[in-house]
Amino acid sequence: MTTRIDPVTTEIIRNAFISIAQDMNATLIRSAYSPIIYEGKDCSVALLDNHGNVLGQSLGLPLFLGNLQVCVQLTAELYGWDYFRPGDVLLMNDSYMTGTHLNDITVFAPIYWQDKLVGFSASRAHWLDVGAKDAGGPMDSSEIYQEGMRWPPTRIYENDKPREDIIELLRRNGRFGFLAIGDMNAQVAAGRTGEGRYRGILDRFGYDTVMAARDEIFRQSEVLEREAVLAIPDGLYHAEGFIDNDGLGSPPIPVKMAVTVSGDSMEIDLEGSSPQARGPVNCGFAQTISAARVAFKLLVNPGRSVDGGTFKTLTIKAPESSIFRAQEPAACQWYFTPLGLLIDLFVTAMTPAMPEKVAAAHYGDSMVIFLAGADPRSKLPFLAVEPTPGGWGAYHDGDGQDALINNVNGAFKDLPIEVYESKFPVMIHNYRIRTDSGGAGEYRGGCGLVREYTVGPDSYLSLWFDRSVTPAWGLYGGGSGMGPDVQVIAPSGNEEHLLKVNVKPIPAGTVVRTHTGGGGGYGEAFRRDPERVRMDVLDGYVSRDAAREQYGVVLTDDLRVDADGTAVLRAQ
Repeated sequence: MTTRIDPVTTEIIRNAFISIAQDMNATLIRSAYSPIIYEGKDCSVALLDNHGNVLGQSLGLPLFLGNLQVCVQLTAELYGWDYFRPGDVLLMNDSYMTGTHLNDITVFAPIYWQDKLVGFSASRAHWLDVGAKDAGGPMDSSEIYQEGMRWPPTRIYENDKPREDIIELLRRNGRFGFLAIGDMNAQVAAGRTGEGRYRGILDRFGYDTVMAARDEIFRQSEVLEREAVLAIPDGLYHAEGFIDNDGLGSPPIPVKMAVTVSGDSMEIDLEGSSPQARGPVNCGFAQTISAARVAFKLLVNPGRSVDGGTFKTLTIKAPESSIFRAQEPAACQWYFTPLGLLIDLFVTAMTPAMPEKVAAAHYGDSMVIFLAGADPRSKLPFLAVEPTPGGWGAYHDGDGQDALINNVNGAFKDLPIEVYESKFPVMIHNYRIRTDSGGAGEYRGGCGLVREYTVGPDSYLSLWFDRSVTPAWGLYGGGSGMGPDVQVIAPSGNEEHLLKVNVKPIPAGTVVRTHTGGGGGYGEAFRRDPERVRMDVLDGYVSRDAAREQYGVVLTDDLRVDADGTAVLRAQ
C-alpha cells in the first residue's frame, strides 16, 4: 500500500534531512582535533537512505557532491547489503573506490530503527597524515604506494564497540596518530548525531510517511532538472585546456570535453583527455563523476539542494586508464587539479547555449602550501597545510569574486592568521589583494591574493600550484587573469620562483610569498565605466598603469578621472 504524502509534510521532512546533515557537520567540526578540519573545514557529511541515496548533505566541499553514497554502494557491491549490522562503523580511503587522495578518510555507519536498516550516516574528512613517504603527502609520487596506507571498507566498530586492533594500526601508521584518532572519533560522533536525529524523524512521522516523502523529494528533483536541461538548446558543445604538468616534469597535460544535450538528457564525455600520468594528478572515476556534477549544478537548477533524485539526467564518460579514470598503481595525491579545470571547461563549453548563466574561468587550483619541521616551542614536529584563495571569473552583469576558495572546495578555508601563528612557528606578515591579477573586462575578473610566511626554525617547504599554462580565461573579449607564482626568499637574499616542489629544505628566516591567480574578465575592457576603474585603483584591485593600459582610463594626480584624456585614449 502506497502512503500518500501532502506537500507541507514533504517540505518539513526535506528540510529535516538537510538540518540533520548540518547538525552532523557541526558535530564533526566542533569535535575534530586537526586545524585543517575545525578551522579549514576540509570535510563533508551526508545522511543516506537504506540504498545509499542522498537524503541530505551539508555545506562542505562541493567536490564530494553525491560521492559519499558511492562508498556505501561500493561496499554493498563487494559484500552485499546484508553485510551491514547494527553497531557497525566502517572506514575507507582507497583512491580507486572513493576517487580522492588517501588523506580523505570516509567513515560511515548503518542506521537501524525498529530492527530495520533505514539508512546510513557518512562523513569524509582530510586527515593530516596517513603514512605517506613525506609528511602530509608527497608532491612527487609516481605510484599510490608512496602516498600512504590504503584502506578498503574496514570495520572500526562492531556492536557499538571500537576495534582497538584496527584503531591502533591507524594510529601507528601516521606521523600524527593522536590527531588522526581524534579526527576519527569526531567522524564517529558526527555519525551518531545523524543516527539520533534520523531516528527522531522516524519516531515522529513513521517509516511509511518518511519514505513517501523521500520518494516525492527525489521525484521533484528529477523533474526540475529534466525541465532545466530541456530548456537548453540541443547540440554538441566542446572545450579544452591544459594543466601545467604532473609534478614530475611532464609537458602540459590536456583535458578535453564534449557535452551533448539531447532533449532532457545531458552527457559529459572526457574522451581525448590525457592517459593517466606518471605523477600524482590522476583520480578515481567516482571523483570525476562528482566534479562533473559540480559543474552541472553550477548551471542547472543550482538553487535546489542535492538528493537522491539529482543528476538522473546526467551521464559522465571517461576513458579507462586516463587521468579521470585511474587504475592501480596510478598516483592520486593531487587528483583535484584536473577536476578544477574540468569544471571551468564545462561552463565555457555551455557559453553558446546559456550565455546569461555562464562566467569566465576562475583561478582554478587549490594552491596548496605545506610547511613542516620541528617546533622549537614544543620540541614536537609540526605540519602546516592550507589552500590559498584566488579570483573567480566575471559574468554578464557583475565582477568576479575576489579572494574566494576554488570551485572544488566550497566551504574550505585557509587558516586565520591568529590560529596559524599560534599553532605553528611561522609568522604571516603580509596578506593582501594581488593588484592587477583579475582579468580586464567590462566586468573585472576577481583578484587573487598575496600571503607571506616567514618561517622560524629550519623547515621543509612543499608546494602544489597549478594553472599557469591555462590561467583563468575571459569571455566575450574579457582578458585572462594572472597565473600563480611563489617567491622563496632565503635569508641571504637569494630568490627563487617555484610552483611545485617537494620537501625543499629552507633555513630559518626564509620568506615564502605566495601569489594566487585571478579570474577572467567578461566583455571588452574599454566598455568599463571609468568611474568603476577609478574605484578599483583606489581599492588596490587595479594599478594606475593598468587603468591606462588595459582599460584606457586616464587618472589625474589626485586620482580623478580625466574624461577628455580617457576619451582620446580610448579612441586611439
